[in-house]
Amino acid sequence: MHARAHAPSPLRQALKDRKAELVERFVANGKIDGLLHGLCHAVDQAMRDAWTEYRMPDDFALVAVGGYGRGELYPYSDVDILLLHPGTDGEALTSHVEPFIGFLWDIGVEIGSSVRTVDECISEAQADITVQTSLLEARLLIGNQALFDKFQQRFADDLDPLAFFRSKQLEIRQRHAKYQDTPYSLEPNCKESPGGLRDLQVILWMTKAAGLGNSWAELFTRDLLTDRELKELRRNEQFLKGLRARLHLLARRRQDVLVFDLQTALAQSLGFDATTTKRASEQLMRRYYWAAKAVSQLNTVLLLNVEARLFPQTSGVTRVINERFVEKQGMIEIVDDELYTRHPNAILETFLLYEQVVGVKGLSARTLRALYNARELMNGQWRADPENRRTFLEILQQPQGITHALRLMNQTSVLGRYLINFRRVVGQMQHDLYHVYTVDQHILMVVRNIRRFAVAEHTHEYPFCSQLIANFDRPWVLTIAALFHDIAKGRGGDHSTLGMVDARTFCTRHGISKEDTDLIVWLVGEHLTMSTVAQKQDTTDPEVIRRFAEKVENERRLTALYLLTVADIRGTSPKVWNAWKGKLLEDLYRLTLQVLGGANPDPHAQLKTRKEEALGLLRLYTVPERAQEALWNTLDVAYFLRNDPADVAWQTRHLWRHVDSASPIVKARPSPIGEGLQVLVYVRDQVDLFARICGYFERKGLSILDAKVHTTSQGFALDSFLLTDPGLDTSYRDIINLVESELVSLLTREEPLAEPSKGRLPRRSRSFPVTPRVDLRPDERGQYYLLSVSANDRTGLLYAVARVLARHGVSVRTARINTLGERVEDTFLLDGSRLQDSRLQIAVETELLEALEP
Repeated sequence: MHARAHAPSPLRQALKDRKAELVERFVANGKIDGLLHGLCHAVDQAMRDAWTEYRMPDDFALVAVGGYGRGELYPYSDVDILLLHPGTDGEALTSHVEPFIGFLWDIGVEIGSSVRTVDECISEAQADITVQTSLLEARLLIGNQALFDKFQQRFADDLDPLAFFRSKQLEIRQRHAKYQDTPYSLEPNCKESPGGLRDLQVILWMTKAAGLGNSWAELFTRDLLTDRELKELRRNEQFLKGLRARLHLLARRRQDVLVFDLQTALAQSLGFDATTTKRASEQLMRRYYWAAKAVSQLNTVLLLNVEARLFPQTSGVTRVINERFVEKQGMIEIVDDELYTRHPNAILETFLLYEQVVGVKGLSARTLRALYNARELMNGQWRADPENRRTFLEILQQPQGITHALRLMNQTSVLGRYLINFRRVVGQMQHDLYHVYTVDQHILMVVRNIRRFAVAEHTHEYPFCSQLIANFDRPWVLTIAALFHDIAKGRGGDHSTLGMVDARTFCTRHGISKEDTDLIVWLVGEHLTMSTVAQKQDTTDPEVIRRFAEKVENERRLTALYLLTVADIRGTSPKVWNAWKGKLLEDLYRLTLQVLGGANPDPHAQLKTRKEEALGLLRLYTVPERAQEALWNTLDVAYFLRNDPADVAWQTRHLWRHVDSASPIVKARPSPIGEGLQVLVYVRDQVDLFARICGYFERKGLSILDAKVHTTSQGFALDSFLLTDPGLDTSYRDIINLVESELVSLLTREEPLAEPSKGRLPRRSRSFPVTPRVDLRPDERGQYYLLSVSANDRTGLLYAVARVLARHGVSVRTARINTLGERVEDTFLLDGSRLQDSRLQIAVETELLEALEP
């Protein structure tokens, strides 16, 4: 037995030198297989040398498993090994195995090891599909051949190819769901995401388990692949493998996610250069998305082919659909491989049938293969064919299945071939820190959201939207508007204006009526308007509502724009939508509807109504009659117009006894809109109060969504805040007492404002910095000033802004905090009395820009 003190340096240095030599050669020639196999051979040799040097027992075997067993090693991948033994007692095992594994780490091999008997291997493989998959690729490195042969025989006898196939199918589904079933996220995982390397590996695992072949060449000889598919598979596999290896080398560690930080360097290492219109990273990512799309298509074809081989009894015709198509076990299949060549119109008919035929869940391998080979047929003549135009419009007008059909059309490249402008945005990145999908995937996500409004199972998600769409005539116009709302992105110029031209051309060519055409074109042009008004303007101002109503003109347009706006925001990123944004949009919809219905916004009538509603709620709280008057008499009209009656009642209930309170009053509750925390602060007013409160919330990790600031005629500040905590695992109720006591304590002490921390930018923001922007201008009456700021989001940003305003004695009336992914666009209504001085304005704007700099 060797002592641990034995110096491992010669082996370590030899392995390090060999790895460096292989990497240098790869960087020079770009041949990925030479690198992966070379690294594997180098580690094989180090393993065997270590085994010999440690004189491991003759009845043990050292086995490579997983990717290492397959004979491929990436620069920083783990090296998975199995130490197979005949059942040695625990003490003997420890004395041999621990020093050996420690020695492997010493010589620079990062291993993932397991120590098992043959029986243990079989029982663990039965219990865990991941272990079974890893052992499927077992390869003897050195040691007892008879023991390894025994393991392989037992493993083969125990392996059920049909059960293995089903388990891997479920695993694929789960893995794809984890990545939102799309290869098009902006930072995809080139190994695990749909269309990544894992999708190719899983096919070979299935075919190996079933005895159908261990390589693409073997699958080709067994007619599971065509010659063209074989070439496409190899080409895209080589690209993905090279990409993953370069990622490892750039990150100097195992790195499979194409993070923004590395995309530019990765693109340059692959020879992509920036042009006047496209960054190098955008070109790389587009190449990646096209590769992932091809892999997804081929993966689907191969899976269906393998399934047909494994379950031949279930592959017969279930029913005849028409003379061109049949159904086979829920899949639409063409009856003739040359169908699309002879009848190109049948291409779009495939997807119409997919929507119409009840019980169909996909396209068969034969159909997918024929579509894959029919791409050259989808040309200008095919697009201009009146029959194809009728069919495509019919696809968009079906009562169900539209989302699935369009996604399938995109996956098979048919959608981009029919809508050439859509093809331009396939795989196009969006560097706005707001969208997390490529343009084409975002568009399809918005279509999906529109469609979900009309599906009964989703009414709990969008109750108001579901109610509106149920009464909306010809909802397919919304689908077309969604399809075109971002189709002109990346062309330079205003994508809304350019998209209007595309939408009008489409409508004209497809014979859509003037009324519906005008609505679709208007929606494309105005699709950002409603969110801008709701989130950045004071919707309690009747003039704001009147102007918006004039732009909208009628209820049909208003409803269509509202539905498209909700679908659009929800289709950008899972993080962007929240209940507060939902309330802002719904309030704007309802207020505008009243104006369109002939109501003339009358602040006095509104004031009376709101006070009456609030009084009704106060009676439920058993507040004495007229007790509210002491507080309400100190508040102006703006207070009642800016707050819901429910909020007025809640605040009054806590304050009516304490109108002249000498100490601060802080009350909190879970937000009535369904998420977040609502906090009320009532205290003698002071110039730096807003900054002080913002500083506290940011130190607690609470994000301010909305702030309403009021000053009573007695000089008290009555402020309310809507807060969220993205990292909060527990209920907001659990932090209410903490917030109330700490904030009272803070406001009681009169301390100077702390210096704002220059919080670190999130990783994505560092890759795509937003130039800070400050816009300060008087409102139409000159009574208040509107301040808009835009910058990368970071911790302490709002406090830094509030501190600048406090330093110059500028009071905040309301604050709308709008976070769009990693970008903020905040709007403040400021007291205009001090800002009449132009020198002060310039000083405030200059200091704000400095404060916004990361």
